[in-house]
Amino acid sequence: MPTEPRPLSSSTASLIPIAWAPAFAADAKALASRRGFPLLGERENLRAEAEPLVLWLDDAGLSLRQTGPRAMGPVRCDFVAGEVRHRRLYGGGKSQSIAKAVGIKDGLRPRVADLTAGMGGDALALAGLGCRVVLVERHPVVAALLADGLRRAREAAAIDADLAELVARITLVCRDSREWLADCGPDERPDVIYLDPMFPERRKSAQVNKSMQIFHQLVGADSDADDLLPLALDTARHRVVVKRPSHAPWLGGVKPGLCFEGKSVRFDVYPLRAMAGRRTSDV
Repeated sequence: MPTEPRPLSSSTASLIPIAWAPAFAADAKALASRRGFPLLGERENLRAEAEPLVLWLDDAGLSLRQTGPRAMGPVRCDFVAGEVRHRRLYGGGKSQSIAKAVGIKDGLRPRVADLTAGMGGDALALAGLGCRVVLVERHPVVAALLADGLRRAREAAAIDADLAELVARITLVCRDSREWLADCGPDERPDVIYLDPMFPERRKSAQVNKSMQIFHQLVGADSDADDLLPLALDTARHRVVVKRPSHAPWLGGVKPGLCFEGKSVRFDVYPLRAMAGRRTSDV
């Protein structure tokens, strides 16, 4: 059985080093320079590394990897294949709870700011439904994974017109959400602000993807998420949507106006004012 991820020190969690396969030195060093990652160097594999987590760049793109002989699988942002592609093609369209929560209807595609972007799965679903989405992510490692996923999606979009339109609707910002909100001018205010703060698990569960345990270990719980809600309510034009585990309390103890319940999560909606119709071509 795979081992649990090795514990991270606070310094390691904020300064994940980057290693690379042969022929990727220039790209890795450029990324390290932009994002401030320490350089680990060229490697054939990561089994003998002392660092518990490493960013790895090879021909498959950028990934976050646990090291050691019994390491869990890599974490990478993939907007093209796998579960994300299946959700994009067969996820249920406007009947999805997330679509109802943000207010998607015939002729209405709100502009959404996802202030806790994570790995971008929900943002991709919303963009696939026609919304323009701003992804705001403060963690430099997560932002780098998102940027690499979008880069690879743009490359794949050269032969997939639908994917090209979808990716064109997504903008990534590497910044603290509170700062982004403070600088959001009147014309930049989104129709909907979407929050999906990391919530601590009540127990270790087989339902949690093993590789994603590494991601949770890196990012941790969003302990300041309660402070983000009032700022979001002051900035959003029409509503704030908060994604929560079914068992979780309301964010900040603030009761939502309505909820959309799923099997394991719910979407708490804080309506502010009604949205007028907006065609997809207008967003």
